[in-house]
Amino acid sequence: MTKKARLIYNPVSGHEQMLQNVADILNVLEQAGFEASAFRTTPDPLSAQNEAKRCALAGFDLLVGAGGDGTINEVVNGVAPLEKRPKLAVIPAGTTNDFARALKISRDDLVEAAKVILRGKTQKMDIGRAGKQYFMNIAASGSLTELTYGVPSEVKSVLGYSAYLLKGAEMLPKISSNKMRLTYDEGVYEGDLSMFLLGMTNSIGGFERIMPDAQLSDGLFQLIVVKTANPVDVLRLMAMALNGNHVNDPQIIYTKTKNLKVELLGDSKDKDPIPVNLDGEIGGHLPIDFENLKQHIEFYIG
Repeated sequence: MTKKARLIYNPVSGHEQMLQNVADILNVLEQAGFEASAFRTTPDPLSAQNEAKRCALAGFDLLVGAGGDGTINEVVNGVAPLEKRPKLAVIPAGTTNDFARALKISRDDLVEAAKVILRGKTQKMDIGRAGKQYFMNIAASGSLTELTYGVPSEVKSVLGYSAYLLKGAEMLPKISSNKMRLTYDEGVYEGDLSMFLLGMTNSIGGFERIMPDAQLSDGLFQLIVVKTANPVDVLRLMAMALNGNHVNDPQIIYTKTKNLKVELLGDSKDKDPIPVNLDGEIGGHLPIDFENLKQHIEFYIG
């Protein structure tokens, strides 16, 4: 029986580079033994997510998400709640492409990225659930979170880590703490924090030392809690994160956990709603419960 693959691509991701590569990518899928077709996402909300769900329910064997991390997140959200889930492949056509970096997939050549399917190497990957939403790379919340995603990609590619330091300096007056209770496998933290991160890979915002001990299939999140909102401490921690030395600092909690329950305490309940960032996009607000779904979706890897 012929296997079916569907390419779900975002035509405006990155520098609209997918448009001239669709035919070549479909050709790679045909070489891999799939009957291949393509879907171009539209500006409608959840366009990629709805198409991924439709294809999964129609019995497609492989879905190929092509775009930035936001597009890949939608494809994951389309299939993650289903009982029967097709294999997924990632073509990084966005700007940061954290997830593709973690999967060791070429971020320079879209057709080369598709050729990992020809090699046939796959891995069952953990997927995170946050309330009713799913994520494959990172969940974060707190006033410092903007720093992870607030640096324009073109600035990041030119200035690298110094872009974060510049952005950090610009943000320092705005950094604040919120009082929360975080309940995780190994304990409870109650108190002020400026950010928490739940990571599933080691690549966040293009840097690979923030979560130094990430495993893609162990059923555990890496949890980092930044307690301080003091500008001097924050800049110091940012500099330490470049080498992965931040995890031993007394202002940091660093642990692994399958579950995380986040509650707001005291006057934090009365502030404006605090958003949760999932794979670089807003994915709900606190309070929220997180769960790691071990080896939930099988991905092609480099």
